[in-house]
Amino acid sequence: MNYTKSDRDLQNLFGKIIESKREIYRTMPEETTPFLNEFETTSQPSIIHSDIARYTMITIYTVVFIGGTIGAIAMSFLLVKMNTLSVTTAAIVNLVVLHSLFLLTVPFRLYYYYINQKWIFGFAFCKAVSAMMHIHMYLTLLFYIITLIIRWLIFFQWKDKVEFYRKLHAVAASATVWIVAIVFVLPVFIARYGKSGEYGNTTCFTFQQELKNPNVKALNYVIIAVVTAITCVFLGLQVFIILKVVKKLPGSVWSHQEFWAQIKSLMFISVIIICFLPYHLFRIYYIQHIEEKQLATYNDICLSITAISCLDLLSFVISGNRFFKQKIIMLRDKLACC
Repeated sequence: MNYTKSDRDLQNLFGKIIESKREIYRTMPEETTPFLNEFETTSQPSIIHSDIARYTMITIYTVVFIGGTIGAIAMSFLLVKMNTLSVTTAAIVNLVVLHSLFLLTVPFRLYYYYINQKWIFGFAFCKAVSAMMHIHMYLTLLFYIITLIIRWLIFFQWKDKVEFYRKLHAVAASATVWIVAIVFVLPVFIARYGKSGEYGNTTCFTFQQELKNPNVKALNYVIIAVVTAITCVFLGLQVFIILKVVKKLPGSVWSHQEFWAQIKSLMFISVIIICFLPYHLFRIYYIQHIEEKQLATYNDICLSITAISCLDLLSFVISGNRFFKQKIIMLRDKLACC
């Protein structure tokens, strides 16, 4: 692993401290040896562990920022050709806006984790950036749910198409969601979060003490149960639909547009499973063992994984490309021959 200058200086200081302690306690080796051994075996791994976690989050946020920006730009060009009255199109437009707003906060996280390792933008802004992570996650989940339900309504022929009557209705519906999130949820989060514990002005994203509050703990359990239940139900229903489509379509299903439409729906659910579910499942254990400091690092890593959902727009653009579909069909044919 490549260490930064500050990391090497810290390790050199650590070595000097050990040597000085050995010199001081050399006259009493029997009493001091256990303490020195414990100091050596616990401090060094914690430093290395912290570096690994920090570089992991730096890598994730860098990939998210680059891939998410490319995906948002590419999807913006495609949206120009889509039906503006479609509810699905409105959900995708909101998803592009949501990802874009979140990506604006990512450079601050990269600056904190990689460049300075100190938060210099104020405690209030720290809470706002932290809140944006959670707002992004749950609004993304909401737009996924809306999109999937509309697709299923059309598939089961309960609706031929789901559209707004006017563009103004689409704007009003989108504005309602954003007003609730930004005008009501965000200020409450900033005002109330960070009140249960004492946090330093130079550190950020360390609000684990809030989980000691019984109300916050209960709210987390409710959210975990809801997200897990939605994921299981949606996955089961989508697998059922795909199997039904495969049985109905003649010949190779890979050449049918209807099959690819259901695969795209499965991609929405895959993002939920890969990005959102690990964070919520790990949180069950984390809430019960909040006193273990090392778990806070794992929680931060799981939370950073939720940001990978920003790559969904890029994956949708790539999966909708004819060249990509042709390559998938060619790969399937090669595997079938083998």
